[in-house]
Amino acid sequence: MSNRWWIYQQERFPIFTNGMLIAALSVSAVSYSALLRDGIPSWGSILAAFGITFLLFLQLRIADEFKDYEEDCRFRAYRPVPRGLVSLRELGYVGIVAAIAQGGLALGFAGVALLPYLFGVWLYLGLMSREFFIPNWLKAHPIIYLVSHMTIMPLIYGLATACDWSVTTGWPPLGLPWFLAVSFCNGIIIEVGRKIRSPKDEEVGVETYSHLWGRKAAVFVWLSICTLTGVLAAIAGRFIGFGYPLALVSWALVGFSGLAAAGFLHHPVAGAGKRLEKLSGLWTLFVYLGLGIIPLVLSQYR
Repeated sequence: MSNRWWIYQQERFPIFTNGMLIAALSVSAVSYSALLRDGIPSWGSILAAFGITFLLFLQLRIADEFKDYEEDCRFRAYRPVPRGLVSLRELGYVGIVAAIAQGGLALGFAGVALLPYLFGVWLYLGLMSREFFIPNWLKAHPIIYLVSHMTIMPLIYGLATACDWSVTTGWPPLGLPWFLAVSFCNGIIIEVGRKIRSPKDEEVGVETYSHLWGRKAAVFVWLSICTLTGVLAAIAGRFIGFGYPLALVSWALVGFSGLAAAGFLHHPVAGAGKRLEKLSGLWTLFVYLGLGIIPLVLSQYR
């Protein structure tokens, strides 16, 4: 990897940090599907889910680079693409190579069984990158914009779970919609959490939720979604016999999030919004650990 690509990944898509988180989420998705059918996921399903999911998140980043290019040039010239570190054409080639690798992984692991789901995610990603051909209307309706873009999260994790059930039962197991609902809410937690900033950290031309809705409203929405996610995670956990532990962990996280939110509102110093962003990542990690990896490990000792 040349030095400029190393710098790019550090700034826009840290492969090690993202890789560890995506690995946890992918293993959780496959494990949850396997637990629903009282089975154990294969190493092949885990590796296929991780590879396809990791490359999908990379493609999401690349799509954002194309979508936000004009705004980045106007307001965020410090980013890698506007300052000329890498070009959109080069990123486009990376996205194409990633798609070929995804297709190879899907075919090599499950034949054509995964391809319809992979094509479906690609189609939605393409529509997202074009703002569903109604960019101005979506910009004027930030809640609909948020929901429309976060819908790709359950699509991605539905594809990850398909790496298990498509080659075993051939049909999505009962209880899977609750897992997908959790993945949708987790996406919103991360998206809103990373766009809540203190007044000193707001940037001209950057549409944060703290700017659009006000700090109090943005924090209220974030905390409300955290609470909803905790409830959904506990329900999803019941289908794999792990509802009560997840409920306890979720409510502990809600309490901690409430304290963090109150601290941010009372002392919105520079950099304070980063705490909510990091806490959003912890939410995602703990919930997915409890919805797949930990129950799977414990099931081996029963």
